[in-house]
This record gives sequence, structure tokens and C-alpha cells, in this order.
Amino acid sequence: MNNRGCGQVSLSEARAWIGLGSNLCSPHQQIIDALTELDQLPLSRLVVSSSRYVSRPVGPQDQPDFVNAVAELQTRLSPLALLDQLQALEQRHRRVRQRHWGPRTLDLDLLLFQTPSREASPAEKVSGEDQPLLEQSLVHSSYIDQCWQHPRLTLPHPHMYQRAFVMLPLAEIAPELELPNGRRVAALAAELATELANDEVRPVLS
Repeated sequence: MNNRGCGQVSLSEARAWIGLGSNLCSPHQQIIDALTELDQLPLSRLVVSSSRYVSRPVGPQDQPDFVNAVAELQTRLSPLALLDQLQALEQRHRRVRQRHWGPRTLDLDLLLFQTPSREASPAEKVSGEDQPLLEQSLVHSSYIDQCWQHPRLTLPHPHMYQRAFVMLPLAEIAPELELPNGRRVAALAAELATELANDEVRPVLS
């Protein structure tokens, strides 16, 4: 197993929200299997996951619809160590990166990362090339949102606020969560839902 970066850990459990997507090789099963594997990541556990949603692809339309979900993890990994684990999981699902926004067996995006407010930011615990170019701490209740701009990772995910296939499942599991932009998840998801074309993003009923 590739444990690169796993030495960077939080002193206590952080909260992370992961976006999942697939449109190749039995996408519904890919998502189901990935959720099981997220619960098995080092120093991490799955707290809750959303229903699955079907969405039209972003970018090239000559590909199948996507199956999407969002999951919340509790983790002692730092953001970069968690990113390493997510990318390793994508590779185990034989993801091939051939074109931007192209079809994929599994896509895992780190959307949000919060640390307990009594803790130093993970950005304070890394150095050298792993140091974020921009890091802020935004306090919400007893947790702090980590806002990073790093060559490997931007937090929060730069496109999540505009993507209904992210915000709708996130609203299902964390409707009252306050985002780093000051908005609550449920309110932003409701706005996006009113802008959707028919069947652009739809929940899986079974």
C-alpha cells in the first residue's frame, strides 16, 4: 500500500467531505464499493453517505451519465495525506486520466476539510513543497474550515458551489453545515435545484 504522506496526521479527528463520481464499468457498484473502501482508509472512518444521484456529464457530452454521491469521513490524516489515499483508491479502481472531464471508473474529490478548533491547522504541520500557498482558518462552531491553495489541492473544492451533483447530496447529509463562503449547504443547494434543467441531476430511488 502507498502510505506516502501518512506521517502527516492531525492530533484528533478532523471532518472531511468527499465527492464520489463514476460513469464507467458498472458505476452504481463502483460507488457502493468505494464507500466501503473509504471506511477502511488508514486512521479514518465513514460517518455517513448520501443517496446516489445520476447527473449529466460536465464537459464532453459524448459519454454516459454519472452516478454521484457525497460521504463524510472522520479522519486523523492531514488533507494531503488523505488526498494520497483517495488517489490510491482511484488507481485501485483502474482510473485512467485521458482527457479533462472525460469518462472515469471512479473520481474522488476532497470537497471540505475541518479540524477541531482547539488544534493547530494541518498547514502549520507541513513544510517545504507541501506548505500551502494560501491557508486560512474559518471558525464554525467547534471546527475550523481549512482553506488552501496548494499545487496539489485547493480547499474548499473550487467548483463545488456551482455543481448541483455535489451540493444536492451534500445537503442530504449535512443541510445545516455552514460553508467557508458563509452560506448554509441547504440554502445553496435549493438555489441550484431551481436552476436545473429537467433530469439534469436526479436521485436514484432504489
